[in-house]
Amino acid sequence: MARETIQEGFEVFATETGRPFGAVRHIPPGKSEFVLYVENSGEYTIPLNAVAAVHGQKVVLDMKKLGKKLRQAIRHAHDSEDPGI
Repeated sequence: MARETIQEGFEVFATETGRPFGAVRHIPPGKSEFVLYVENSGEYTIPLNAVAAVHGQKVVLDMKKLGKKLRQAIRHAHDSEDPGI
């Protein structure tokens, strides 16, 4: 099966069954990376080798290939949400 191409606006996940924590903001032409917006944190540049899967307009990252600061931002992406909603 061919891997779907990452596109701007795709939601980004830490696991296949988890909640999205951000979205693909920009894909620089000619580079092996993309810019990810993480909720409550901002933008991060992600190397394509940190992508575990792409399908159904969904990008799943390999968390072991991400830096500590980004992993922490992902863990706290939903902290400001109202749990009653």
